[in-house]
Amino acid sequence: MDTLRNAAVPSALMGRPGSGTERLDIVIADGKIASLAPHQPGPGRDLDGGLVLPAFADIHTHIDKGQIWGRQPNPDGSFMGALFAVRDDRVARWTAEDVSRRMDFLLRCAYAHGSAAVRTHLDSVPPQDEISWAVFDQMRARWKDRIELQAVALIGPYELVDKAQVMKVAKVAQRVGGLLGGAMASDPKSAEGMMNVVEVAGELGLDLDMHCDETLDPNSSVLLHLAEAVLETGYTGKVLAGHCCALSTQDDDTCKRTIKKAGEAGISVVSLPMCNMYLQDRLPGRTPRMRGVAPMAEFRAAGVPVAIASDNVRDPFYAYGDMDGLEVLREAGRVLHFDHPQDEAWIAARMIGADAARIAGFNYTGEIKVGAPADLLLFRARTWTELFARPQSDRVVLRKGVAIDTTLPDYRELDDLMEA
Repeated sequence: MDTLRNAAVPSALMGRPGSGTERLDIVIADGKIASLAPHQPGPGRDLDGGLVLPAFADIHTHIDKGQIWGRQPNPDGSFMGALFAVRDDRVARWTAEDVSRRMDFLLRCAYAHGSAAVRTHLDSVPPQDEISWAVFDQMRARWKDRIELQAVALIGPYELVDKAQVMKVAKVAQRVGGLLGGAMASDPKSAEGMMNVVEVAGELGLDLDMHCDETLDPNSSVLLHLAEAVLETGYTGKVLAGHCCALSTQDDDTCKRTIKKAGEAGISVVSLPMCNMYLQDRLPGRTPRMRGVAPMAEFRAAGVPVAIASDNVRDPFYAYGDMDGLEVLREAGRVLHFDHPQDEAWIAARMIGADAARIAGFNYTGEIKVGAPADLLLFRARTWTELFARPQSDRVVLRKGVAIDTTLPDYRELDDLMEA
């Protein structure tokens, strides 16, 4: 039995009413939280008012394409530049060994930074689907006691409008217990594509996770068409929509109508602020005018479940990142402006914890509560502003109450994969 004394724990991350922090003693026994009680002097580890957060749930990543920047950078930083660069790299280099080593590297990063659950999209255009899904199945088994993993089949607009192709890829994902997904934006056939994917998911009993409207084109209506397809078909599975950048450029009435329809359809939304700000509104020689992030405050106000996540890591879609949930939380607070009032910001911190885990349907709950695994992050920072001001590279990561080795993998491990 171990006791963490004088810990600052946000009420919102314990599922309690209130928006501030509580000074508590956390008793850990048999790898689980045995009790949470108001702080009293006594034996144990004194955290001196340091924050304790639950491990992260990162529900939108791309660990199949991560870490390829060294051999396939984005030539101009644009979305289309990223799309073609990844396509070229996938065709030329994505063998089972290549994908496996890069996936494992990224999962080691996530684990060291404090993630307990990760959902990844897998590029699933044939023949890559058979390769990457087999690797993912092996990776899920390898990591089962450290990170709970989910995967989503990712296909593009050309495949989405071909229902037979959607069905083929969906069956590959189904064999491995995955989800069905795809990406579409600014496409005149988006209503047809969304109907295809919803119908196939309904027929096979799969949940959905879609990339919607990753563009600043105000005429892009993929999220609206997805919601309409869900309502028209009576689809009852879970639906998550990522990006939704176009809503940031639409007029208020159009935006409100789409948000309302998404709420009626039971769709959840995940924002990827780091990647969206990297790609959106990028033009040569011109400073960006727009952030390109989804209207998360409006979604929340409408009762739509929301989350934030990493998205891409060191690939042509985003040149940076390290699968660090705290970096996502810190940058999302700044970009999405949920950092004020500061006490209420802890409620938003659930977007990469309990709320994200619930949206994805993980067994991991992302809350600090009696009976939960003691998967905790210990910080010297005592407040929201202290936490966000520094990278917190000295954090302590507990898994089942035991501090893990937080040494990050060295990029040099992948040097042979970066050779021409």
